[in-house]
Amino acid sequence: MIGDEVVLIPESEILGERVSQHRRRNKHNNISEDAIIRNLTELRLNAPVVHIDHGVGRYLGLTNLEIDGQETELLTLGYANDAKLYVPVSSLQLISRYTGADEDTAPLHKLGTDKWSVAKQKAAEKARDTAAELLEIYAQREARVGYAFAKPDDQYELFAAGFPFEETPDQQMAIDAVMKDMSSKKPMDRLVCGDVGFGKTEVAMRAAFLAVQDGKQVAVLVPTTLLAQQHYENFCDRFADWPVEVELLSRFRSGKQSNAAIDRLESGKADIVVGTHKLIQSDVKFANLGLVIIDEEHRFGVKQKEQFKALRAEVDILTLTATPIPRTLNMSLSGIRDLSIIATPPAKRLSVKTFVKQKDEHQIKEAILRELHRGGQVYYLHNEVQTIQKAAEELEELIPEARVIVGHGQMRERELEQVMSDFYHKRANVLVCSTIIETGIDIPNANTIIIERADKFGLAQLHQLRGRVGRSHHQAYAYLLTPNDRKVTGDAEKRLEAITLADTLGAGFTLATHDLEIRGTGELLGDGQSGHIEHVGFSLFMDMLDRAVKSLKNGESPDIDITSPAQTDINLRVPALIPEDYLGDVHSRLILYKRIASAKSSEELKDLQVEMIDRFGLLPDATKNLFRQTELKLKAESLGINKIEANSKEGKIFFSAKTPVDPMKLIKLIQTKPDRYKLVGSDTLKFLTPMNSAEERFQQTTMTLELLH
Repeated sequence: MIGDEVVLIPESEILGERVSQHRRRNKHNNISEDAIIRNLTELRLNAPVVHIDHGVGRYLGLTNLEIDGQETELLTLGYANDAKLYVPVSSLQLISRYTGADEDTAPLHKLGTDKWSVAKQKAAEKARDTAAELLEIYAQREARVGYAFAKPDDQYELFAAGFPFEETPDQQMAIDAVMKDMSSKKPMDRLVCGDVGFGKTEVAMRAAFLAVQDGKQVAVLVPTTLLAQQHYENFCDRFADWPVEVELLSRFRSGKQSNAAIDRLESGKADIVVGTHKLIQSDVKFANLGLVIIDEEHRFGVKQKEQFKALRAEVDILTLTATPIPRTLNMSLSGIRDLSIIATPPAKRLSVKTFVKQKDEHQIKEAILRELHRGGQVYYLHNEVQTIQKAAEELEELIPEARVIVGHGQMRERELEQVMSDFYHKRANVLVCSTIIETGIDIPNANTIIIERADKFGLAQLHQLRGRVGRSHHQAYAYLLTPNDRKVTGDAEKRLEAITLADTLGAGFTLATHDLEIRGTGELLGDGQSGHIEHVGFSLFMDMLDRAVKSLKNGESPDIDITSPAQTDINLRVPALIPEDYLGDVHSRLILYKRIASAKSSEELKDLQVEMIDRFGLLPDATKNLFRQTELKLKAESLGINKIEANSKEGKIFFSAKTPVDPMKLIKLIQTKPDRYKLVGSDTLKFLTPMNSAEERFQQTTMTLELLH
């Protein structure tokens, strides 16, 4: 107390408003974009797979065989005419999951024929052509000069401090990347991919603040009226303490309000505008547009997005999505567009339990009552406006205690706004609705969604609809109902299976690749379907494209072989595997084999060892050998070595024709140590030291490679 006056100091002034999550941060800080992308190519039983040298086969599981007296774990692949191919787990980087067409129509190659090499060669030619187009796009992007926004200052830090949560590690990485893009002279074109409720909007708000602080206008383009309304309210709340004018252009606004907003935009009095397709209309003009934010880009057509970009060629573009469409995913992974992934879920978030069931009144009643009894709310999605009222009446009859209201896109604006307000303020607990709830509706108390005729929806739509629930710390449920009087199509079955399997937090990115399998992948730079991608698979084509781009950037001949990367085969006759008694789960072993074989550096291998020790305990000797052998392979590949083999008496190193090893270094090595090294033919170095133990073989091989460096 001060005199007779009472001074009230709110808790937030003393403790701050941020939700701390340090414990979670430590748990999730090993998630990286590479890990997310890598997990997309994991294998499952009977799925079509691509071996880079032998073509498309079917994955038949892991097999243990004894080779040269040592137990070895191998991948079994099935090919045409019941032929089998055994691939050592140390060469798992040669295998990728086949994506690009329906699994049922994926080719099955014959071993020992040239059909695969012809298909691969044609795909390589296509990759070179696409690489040339890509480089032209790179050059155009680099040549374009945009506006370099001022770097974040104290005012920005103050605005960022108003975010009531602690940023997750990858959310912070996305924010930093956007800030860096905006501060450079090159126009930004960044895709931020994060699941529903993972914090993409905050990334957009930070970008909007930076733009407005620098005197530029911001346009936020959204697909639906409801999402526009919600974004408008969120932006108004977030910018309430700042001299920033936010406008809304949607059908919830009267003609008079819309005209006033357009005038304020043109005169520069409005700083941020949130709107639907109305923003693209010719009568909307900006005084000084600097940033365009496109939310849920899969809901817009290519022409609509390009039309908006054309308003200002130098404008910065920030695209937000939970499930990127295949072409956007392609372009981001190939580097035409910059990509940030937000994969860490918010604090205490639980994944939504998803069930696919035939429509049954008793189950519907049980699901709704379970939610109502715990004080929650329910979305009941019935996507036929003609019969939606009847569906609501049937629900009221089935569950008399439910307070049911109806909302759909053909209602009058004010009526729909009132319905959503009633549901938001809990005056009703069951909302019978159409797909208008698909984007942007954030009602934490609604944690059960029932979707009628789920077989009619696309993958991205199902994922978005499921994302309407589970936005708080309560367990949420999604029921995908199919008709019980007719059979659903094969594609619909695959979509429902994919959405059920992808029930982990952050699954939107994975679902985008399922889209590639179910729908086929479009050409990277055109509207047609690419037969070349279907012949060799998306993953291999992207690898070829990546190598083609790098070779052209390095000024190498376009004739350079991009069909197969240089590989080193190592056989030291030591057990090198993850034993079943150390890690029994086949799928987990397979993922780890893939990650070890795909490692690009010693640091990656060390991190993997630490992770495995943390998860499963101290490494067995056979697994230590696997890591050491992979590290040797990395060194050998950099020296252009095709093969290394060693036994108790001698070892051999086989060089490729393009080895960078200096011939004089090789001659000097043989001259100075003739008792230890000998040249056989023109491409093989033999070392004659007895190596009875595994340790001696590793030491001798490592020392020889170091001498050749």
